[in-house]
Amino acid sequence: MVNLTFDRVSKKYKIYTEPQEQKSRSSLVNKLRALRGHSREFWALKDISFTVERGEALGIIGLNGAGKSTILKLLYNITTPSKGEIRIRGKLSALIEVSSGFHPELTGRENVYLNGSLLGMTRREIRNKLDSIVEFSGVGAFIDSPVKRYSSGMYLRLGFAIAAHLDPDILLLDEVLAVGDAAFQAKCIKRIAQLRNEGTTIVFVSHNLGAVESLCDRTLLIKEGQIYKSGATRDVISAYEDLLLRLSPTARAMAESSASPAAEIVSINLFNSQGSRTTMFATGEAMSIQVELMVHRPIKDAVVEVYFNSVFGNLHTHFSTETGNRIDLEPGPMLVEFSCPEITLEVAAFDVEGSIRQRGTSIGDFIDRKHGAVLNVGRGKPVHGVFYTPHEWKVLNRDGPSC
Repeated sequence: MVNLTFDRVSKKYKIYTEPQEQKSRSSLVNKLRALRGHSREFWALKDISFTVERGEALGIIGLNGAGKSTILKLLYNITTPSKGEIRIRGKLSALIEVSSGFHPELTGRENVYLNGSLLGMTRREIRNKLDSIVEFSGVGAFIDSPVKRYSSGMYLRLGFAIAAHLDPDILLLDEVLAVGDAAFQAKCIKRIAQLRNEGTTIVFVSHNLGAVESLCDRTLLIKEGQIYKSGATRDVISAYEDLLLRLSPTARAMAESSASPAAEIVSINLFNSQGSRTTMFATGEAMSIQVELMVHRPIKDAVVEVYFNSVFGNLHTHFSTETGNRIDLEPGPMLVEFSCPEITLEVAAFDVEGSIRQRGTSIGDFIDRKHGAVLNVGRGKPVHGVFYTPHEWKVLNRDGPSC
């Protein structure tokens, strides 16, 4: 049975431009009049036709601006076609922007109910699935804190966890796997595969070619608003790779950058002084952190960093390779280890995140950034204030040191 049909669908937008001679006009009315008469047509999609069978997973890939997301917006009725017909059979849900329905002032728990309702779940369904959603997201310790205090990774993981518990006939996904660390991404892929095996029809738009290959039975390659190639996923990905090779060096670099990062953080693990992996430490205790990387393309003068954020989203401290020797990353696996002789954080829980960037870039311009773990710091050496600072002391008297 066919769940989705795209029948000769085209989508046209009008691009308005202001003539050079009109730009000096100060009147808003004059500007509006000028714009009204100067526009050009842009066809985001041109005569697209395809069907998706019940229980099938269809991948959609292509360069930025090819028209992939426009297809999803048409399917979800965010916009309407200029030509052609779209037929949908069954209950449809979309995850086009993770956590787009969150309210920053509400707690995680309250946002589960709000976002779940926006995605079509009843209050009873949400209540029955709440524990599973929280467990899946991994933010249980912070579920009753306002989400404006969440890190970006926590925010996105909770959003995906809600969507992962939908029970639609058809699920639309747009770049939703750039969420959390490698372990959480694997959990996301496993959940999508489970939905597919249970008979859910899936349309998956992504630059993550590995995820597309593992999840999708069939794939469309979109180029300039048209279907460039359709068929078995591996064959279509090969055609996309050939297309990339024919681009100019600059365009290919931009496309490769959007398709996958030059390097990814695979995992972030914390170890105590005995070398055991753990997330439980005490103030003043030694700790080491290992950041496992997978480098896809060479990166000159890379900087690897680890951030410790409070539950309220405040950065308390961070480790960085920027103060050390230059690091040039070559393709392949790599491990960076940070050593801390004494933990100088207060008694609290901290969200641990890692990042890769190039020296000289802004602190927010990441090649990759992932959530790693929740560090739980208990009481060891006495701490008052924000954090423990290592120090020594002695008692002096008038005749000199007494101890």
